[in-house]
Amino acid sequence: YDRLLRIRALRWEYGSVLPNTVQFHMSAEEVEWFNRYKKSLATYMKSVGGEEGLDLTQDIKPPKSLYIEVRCLRDYGEFEIDDGTTILLKKNSQHFLPRWKCEQLIRQGVLEHIL
Repeated sequence: YDRLLRIRALRWEYGSVLPNTVQFHMSAEEVEWFNRYKKSLATYMKSVGGEEGLDLTQDIKPPKSLYIEVRCLRDYGEFEIDDGTTILLKKNSQHFLPRWKCEQLIRQGVLEHIL
């Protein structure tokens, strides 16, 4: 039971895609449970919050500012922000981006928040 609680917490920490290093330490049944949980959560989020749904995984902590400075930890490729601007996320590049667009990539280890 404790292990399932930890796996559920991984969905909130990393998003819908687990890093390979985490998946490596999970059994096939645990990966299957994670996938069912993330689908169930996605279905629920689509059912609330109007037409676009409500992403409960964003802004886990109340933001102090709408934009944050981030550093790219690995080559990621192109990343589009709200106004249609495309930014190339290359290793060690720094950017000033909307917080809500970065949170998922921070959890995945692509970006780090520069304080």
